Amino acid sequence: MWLGLILALLALLPVIVAKHPQMVDYPAHLARYQVMLHHADSAFLQQYYGFNWKWSGNLGADLLVIPLAKVMSLEAAGKLIVYLTVLLNALGVLAVEWSLRRRIGIGALLGLLFVWSPAMLLGFLNFGLSLAAALFAFALWVRLDGWKWRAPLFMPIGLVVWLCHVSGWGTLGVMVFGYEWHKNKSWRAFVAPWPLMLPFVALAALSLAGQQSGGELYSYGKVPGTYKWAIWKQAMRDTWRWLDYSTLIGIGVVLVGSLGLGRLDGRLGWAAIAMLALSLVLPRHIFGGDYVDARMIYTGLMVGCLALSWRAPRFVLLLAAALFVGRLALTTQTWASESKRTERLLARIDQLPQGAKIASLVETRIGRWPINPQEHVAGYAVVRKDALVNINFALPMIHMLTINEGGKYFRDPYHRLLWRKGRNTDMTHYDPARHADWFWYVGTEELEALPRKAKVIDRTADDLLAQMPPPKLAKPQSRR
Repeated sequence: MWLGLILALLALLPVIVAKHPQMVDYPAHLARYQVMLHHADSAFLQQYYGFNWKWSGNLGADLLVIPLAKVMSLEAAGKLIVYLTVLLNALGVLAVEWSLRRRIGIGALLGLLFVWSPAMLLGFLNFGLSLAAALFAFALWVRLDGWKWRAPLFMPIGLVVWLCHVSGWGTLGVMVFGYEWHKNKSWRAFVAPWPLMLPFVALAALSLAGQQSGGELYSYGKVPGTYKWAIWKQAMRDTWRWLDYSTLIGIGVVLVGSLGLGRLDGRLGWAAIAMLALSLVLPRHIFGGDYVDARMIYTGLMVGCLALSWRAPRFVLLLAAALFVGRLALTTQTWASESKRTERLLARIDQLPQGAKIASLVETRIGRWPINPQEHVAGYAVVRKDALVNINFALPMIHMLTINEGGKYFRDPYHRLLWRKGRNTDMTHYDPARHADWFWYVGTEELEALPRKAKVIDRTADDLLAQMPPPKLAKPQSRR
């Protein structure tokens, strides 16, 4: 237990060393919180954005930031949420194994490897909070086995997990099903998760109230087979490709070998198998939510590790702990260096006027293994300058945030320049720049051409800032 608790605390190291969390979507989340919290207080925010509050299964951090932002700055509140998300996931892993076996063994130590999954690095904060809540809820389900009041207690618990994020709620349902299926392989296992179904009542009520989002029901993307293979290969994507591949292969060998030897605890083993199978059949997008199937891979592998029931020798436990610490050290190093880059880029934002209209373009190299954490860095301009930026998640009828200016391409993902050798980087007709006062390019590669009439103000190794001419006013029509 002490070893597990020490490793859980060590998991916070990347957040500790980085002044700014290096999660891809994190600045866009901060931008949304700024609009949500201060829309009524800022003339710029009222002009540039709309915000339509909707109850849904994707509100974990959005709800948590409201009380936190009343006692600290928004950036401090956002970082505290990152701290909580990482720590609660690590402690949730320990809670599950302790509830099942009253010890912390090889399962939990390997499960900790998935605290820093690609979902965490991408900045899926709502999902991260929901997964942590699901782990603790499942641990409680095990501890209360046979207690007559367990079912009514889990009705509000299921609703809370769903409010954080629907994928965590689905994870909890699969874990409960797998646990009950191991005990009784009959129809009863399928109805055992019924106390978690209260969100269906909430969904029906929201639909009647007209609060539910529209949008495309589901999508597998353009090339589903290629995409599925890619997300499986990237299931432990972090810093070094060869280390992530070898760790994933090693985890796979341990899980398959343990299954073959009958050393996979069915109380979680069935759930892990179900999740990994679901990752193959689920679509990529559901109601605008991205990487639905990939989240099942990360979670399924974590749950599979927690299902390992064999007692490992002490040296094996120490090897697992060393693997966790080694991978964590690389993540920490990356966060430290990228946070310094973010600080330099924020100095650029601080130079801009209040209410600036910014068309950003961020270079993301195709084939580069580490995830680019600067993709939404312009989101800080919303927090610090109440600016109009083109990095927000603002799909019509999907997201609560709406954009009043800039045209249909003034949002994610049209700010990304997917760069590869030989790629045309002529930005003469880059549409977002037509609606902005400033063009901000974040990248190291030279662009073949800037947006039309852009005047370069400054250029560094990290970025380029150019001023755009003011839009021409329409000439008044003659009244003769």
